[in-house]
Formats: sequence, C-alpha cells, structure tokens
Amino acid sequence: MLFYDCKTAPNPRRARMFIAEKGLDIETQEVSIAKGEQLGAAFRAVNPRATLPVLLTDEGTVLTENLGIAAYLEARFPDRPLLGRTPDEIGLVHMWNAIVEHQGGAPIGETLRNSHPAFADRAIPGPTNYAQIPELAQRGRDRVDAFFDLLEDRLQHSTFLAGSAFTLADITAFVFVDFARVVKARIPHENTATLTWFENIKKRPSASL
Repeated sequence: MLFYDCKTAPNPRRARMFIAEKGLDIETQEVSIAKGEQLGAAFRAVNPRATLPVLLTDEGTVLTENLGIAAYLEARFPDRPLLGRTPDEIGLVHMWNAIVEHQGGAPIGETLRNSHPAFADRAIPGPTNYAQIPELAQRGRDRVDAFFDLLEDRLQHSTFLAGSAFTLADITAFVFVDFARVVKARIPHENTATLTWFENIKKRPSASL
C-alpha cells in the first residue's frame, strides 16, 4: 500500500490518525498543498481530482475519500474496530461521521477558503479555480458556532460521538475541531463535555501525528 499525505491539511490527518489507531505501518508519500504539488501532473496521474488523502491499495485500487480508505482498512484489518461492531454501532458511526463532515468540516472549510488570501481563486479544492465569495465566509462562521453547540449536546449524553467506544466519527470531529483554529474558532469554555472529550482524545498517540 502507498498513502499520499499532507501534514498541514485536516483531511489527510484524519486518515493518518485512523492508520495509527489501527497500528499499521504504511509507506507514505508527502504531497505539499502549500507548494501546489497536488495540482502537478505526477499527482494528478494518481488522482485527477487533485485532492488528498489517497490510498493506493495492494490490489492497485485508488481510494480518494476518507470513508473509502477507512472502510477498506477496516475490512482488511478488523482488529481494533473503528467503524462499529454491531449493526447499530456501524450505523451510528457512519451517521455521526457524516454529520460532522457536513456540519463541521464543510463550514470550517467554507469560512477559510472564502476569507483567507492564500485561497484567492481557490475557494473549492480540486483542479478548477473558483473565486471567493465573502458572504459564504460569514455563513460558515455562523455554522461553526452551531457545530460546537451540536457537539456539546451530543457529548453531554455520550462518552464518544457514536456511543461508548472511540471511532472514526471521533477522529473526524477531533481533527475538524482542532483545525477550526485557522478560522479563530475554539470550543466555548462553557462547553465542558466537549472540552473533556477533546482533551481525552488529545492524549492519544495518534493525535500527535
């Protein structure tokens, strides 16, 4: 297998944490988004959509989305399960992972890419350039605040997002909550359940990668 990574971006970090939690040692190739290497011919020959992360499987399949990468690795290496153990757990993991992507990751990305000068004409990842829309940045900030409230409501009643066990949904949420610093968003000090959850995950070895 070959894992295409970028140390500075949140989505590759999600896959990196998943791989570490599985205890796997996978050959890695760094692709610098800051240098625009994802847009070069060499990388686009691997992934024409010019996005990261990417996992090239032993069978030669190219997997370009976190959920696809996680599903493949879970199927090949079922111990220690990170996508749930029972049908209910599997459903909850996928549900909360999707909620976090749409309600957390998307607005954080929307805010950053429509406000930061580094993303002028790069408001959407991929091979096509799109102009920034400032109104989307403001909407994104409002949605990030709502995302923190959503997490707090859930974590007041559940140790982890999908139940009693640490899963992919927690990896996704942890990475996006941590990355929210780029839009100057932090867990509100009154959101004690989320703060406790975040600090507990931060202690895991995979969180330092």
